[in-house]
Parts: sequence; C-alpha cells; structure tokens
Amino acid sequence: MNAHDPHLTAAPCIDSDHPAVVAFASRHAQGSNDRERAVALYLAVRDGLRYDPYRIDLSEHGMKASTALAQGSGWCVPKAVALAAVARAAGIPARLGFADVRNHLSTERLRRTMQTDVFAWHGYTELWIDGGWRKATPAFNLSLCEKFGLLPLEFDGVHDSLYHPFDRAGQRHMEYVAERGSYADLPLGEITATFAAIYPGLLAAAATTPGDFAADAAREAGSASA
Repeated sequence: MNAHDPHLTAAPCIDSDHPAVVAFASRHAQGSNDRERAVALYLAVRDGLRYDPYRIDLSEHGMKASTALAQGSGWCVPKAVALAAVARAAGIPARLGFADVRNHLSTERLRRTMQTDVFAWHGYTELWIDGGWRKATPAFNLSLCEKFGLLPLEFDGVHDSLYHPFDRAGQRHMEYVAERGSYADLPLGEITATFAAIYPGLLAAAATTPGDFAADAAREAGSASA
C-alpha cells in the first residue's frame, strides 16, 4: 500500500492527522514491527478509553477519533474509529468493519431504551498486517469485563479478535447476525438513519440523562449472582 491509499490517510472521522491522535500513536505504538505496534495500540485503545454506550453523539464532531481520545471514553463505534486513526498515524493501514450483533448481556436501561437486543452497526477495526486484514474489537475495556463477568477480547495481530459467544459463566454473550461491510471512513449518514429508525429512545436518553453504564453493569451483574 502507498502513502496515498485511503486506508493510510486522514478522513473526516478517522482524523489520523489530529495532534492528539498523532501523540497517542507515538506514545503507544511500541514494537519492532507492524504486528507488535498494532497489538500495543489495540490494548491502549481497549483499556485507555472506557466503554460507554449511554453517551451517543452522532454528530461528526462526536464521532471523531480525536473526540473519543479527549473524552477518554466511547461506545463501540468511536472506539473502533479511534483505533483506526491511531493505527494510520503509526503507518498501519486501517479501515472500519460493521456487523449487527445480538447482545445477550446488557443493562436494564439499554434494553428499555433500545426495545431490542440487536445492536445495529456494531463497529470494529480492520488492520492490514502481514499481507492481510485482521479484525480487532477494542470495545470492552478490561475493568468493565471484570465487573460484568466477560472474557476480555485479546488481539495478537494474527487472528481476528471478535466478541466471544459466551461469558465466563457459559451464558450467551454475543451473536453476529448480519455483516454490513468495510469502510475507509465512518458511514455516519447510514448509521444515523438506522438509529433514528429503530432506536429513537436510545438517542433521546443519551441526550438527556446519560447515566453511568459501568455502575449499572456492576450492580446488575451483582444482583444476578446474589
């Protein structure tokens, strides 16, 4: 791939040329080759940005990688955007992948506002390593996995990193139900239209009373095991 490849250059949401993105990549892209640097960046985004699906801002500013880094949090799509951006800043080709997933573990608030257990446009990152695209899913930070009884997703730069079908207790966790393809930048218009059609309550809740996803997850996980 050359320097003008769309998977290496900055885009409206994958703003890999933003100073904060460049600085993050410089600080965390440690290793002797692209695979090692990609793994280091994956872990830095996975655990350095807290997963929070309660705060959804579908404006272009709200979905930029630089915004997620500044906030220190994001739901699956901004975290995937952030990983793609810091990878590009480190010279690793990256793009976004999307799928609809059935989430068997959620909070009561999410179930109430979404009115479904299907999460449309779940986002992950695809990184070009050793001649092929590798899928990496940096959504759930390690501390959240520990609170919620989930197996943390690892990424070795060789195998795809996708959601586990079961949690630590053997209960259903995630099921991929439809693929939406790969994109050089965020298809924000398509995502916004889908969310407006099927999740109007989710967007309204995010705009009014954000709440604390990690606290809800920990409380409900504790109640379930009591």
